[in-house]
Amino acid sequence: MSTSTQSPNGKDAKDRRPLFIAAGVVGLIAVIGITALVWYLNQPVPEEVSIRAAVADVATTEPGASTEPSVPLDGLDGAWSVDTSIGEFSFEDATSSFVGFRIEEELANVGATTAVGRTPVVGGSFVLSGATITETIIEADMTGIVTNASRRDRAVQRALDTATFPTATFTLTDPIDLGAIPNEGEPVSAMAVGELTIKGVTRAIEIPLESQRVSDLVVIVGAVDITFDDWGIPVPTAPIVASVEDHGILELQLFFTRG
Repeated sequence: MSTSTQSPNGKDAKDRRPLFIAAGVVGLIAVIGITALVWYLNQPVPEEVSIRAAVADVATTEPGASTEPSVPLDGLDGAWSVDTSIGEFSFEDATSSFVGFRIEEELANVGATTAVGRTPVVGGSFVLSGATITETIIEADMTGIVTNASRRDRAVQRALDTATFPTATFTLTDPIDLGAIPNEGEPVSAMAVGELTIKGVTRAIEIPLESQRVSDLVVIVGAVDITFDDWGIPVPTAPIVASVEDHGILELQLFFTRG
């Protein structure tokens, strides 16, 4: 006499085991997916640029660099160029020159987070004449942008169409009058009025800057909120992202040396 348990439709309970196993696997995959989303959301986000942090980076990476105030120095006139040999670059801890962005986004069924992308592939210079910056041009290779996720990298590259427009450029249009040659170790605030070109579109822009002279370096940081549509940039999208702000912060941290 058989002892198999019959289901209402006449099938043995053991015949349903594959269904139970499959359901368990699906549940496990869902748990793993949710865990991955939470991990994705809670990854450390780099701090916003600041002159204090940038100067501290120089003091750490450049042995002997002084941050103590000193008397103004003569002979600062001439071209100062972006120096990419200072510090190191990674998404988590950029102690070098870089240009990047910060965007607020909402992840599906998880919550809000900040998307950060940065490229260390930058170049350019400014020209100082007395206490006036007369010329400035900064170029950033947007194909070098690094974020904390490869899928986000791809979305950013598509939105910026870096295959066609790999370079973003800022050109100063109005001289910057500093008033006086700043002392070493003395932070200086200024407004850079110029033209920003992204994705082949050029628009006027004003970027608040902070700078400080540290030994034989000039450290400059800046951040400004820009609206993507002004430069023809579509809001980056990804399956995991429920919504993204239509604007974001353009930020820069640059180290300059003479020549």
